[in-house]
Amino acid sequence: MLTIGATALGDDVRVDPELPAYAPSRVVGGNLRSVGSDTMLNLVSLWSGRFREAHPAVRVQVEGKGSSTAPPALLETQAQLGPMSREMGEEEVDQFVERFGFEPAALRVAIDCIAIYVNKDNPVESLSLDQLERIFSVSGPEKMTWGDAGVTDPAWRQKPITLTGRNSASGTYMFFKKIACGGNDYKPTVQENPGSSGVVNAVSRDPLAIGYSGIGYRTPDVRLVPLSFESGETAAPATMDAAYSGDYPLARFLYVYMNVDKRVALDPLREEFVRLIYSREGQEAVLKDGSFPVSATIARKELERVGLKPGF
Repeated sequence: MLTIGATALGDDVRVDPELPAYAPSRVVGGNLRSVGSDTMLNLVSLWSGRFREAHPAVRVQVEGKGSSTAPPALLETQAQLGPMSREMGEEEVDQFVERFGFEPAALRVAIDCIAIYVNKDNPVESLSLDQLERIFSVSGPEKMTWGDAGVTDPAWRQKPITLTGRNSASGTYMFFKKIACGGNDYKPTVQENPGSSGVVNAVSRDPLAIGYSGIGYRTPDVRLVPLSFESGETAAPATMDAAYSGDYPLARFLYVYMNVDKRVALDPLREEFVRLIYSREGQEAVLKDGSFPVSATIARKELERVGLKPGF
């Protein structure tokens, strides 16, 4: 469960007013490469566009094939930024430490909800984590109908549930497996998609489908299902308030991992990019992408994590 706490943003605040406008301390140049999360591909692209407006001499490359591609890219120094929609695993961290002698810096840059998507015509009202486990994992029946998921409409009760989700390179795949599937393997009938938008497109085309993906990929042809931790509890929608309060079960931080040796000052190129992320414009980009911004309190901690003085 993700709980931001009392120091987080209030109910009606979009971007924390304590966050500063981005004001470059210097104009930088060079090449900046980001390799990692598909969920965060658009967000990193938004940051990159704003960054190049302030620093025209910078060339930014953004690749988003899945969170599992970030650790090896950082390990082999093929990228300076490693966006991930999950935390690095123990083995991934150990490999990094063995190579560099210190752990990678994990910066919390945004808050995301993994949404449960159904077709806009699907009448299911809400689901719980234990229902999701039965629907998506091998711990449940091999085949299920929408009646098994609580739908009482006679026209839907006997209709089979079709399943769609992400592939194993995705951090969303791993997070959903851990939290929603109780660590159990997925059913072999789950259709895997290499991209977040592919899940939503599949659900929009199939009235009987259910899928999981980042909240920023919703379209008018799908609907988000409210979720509860346990059956019988009040279900929470995938909203900013529910994410901050911890009421939405599938809320998570999004991360940018970096190779930061605290004995050495952060290079100007990455310093400026990190300051952009934690600026007003950087967190407005988070909202534009469909995720939720971090508070100024979190921003200060993350800047200090890489040896930078917040200044706000």
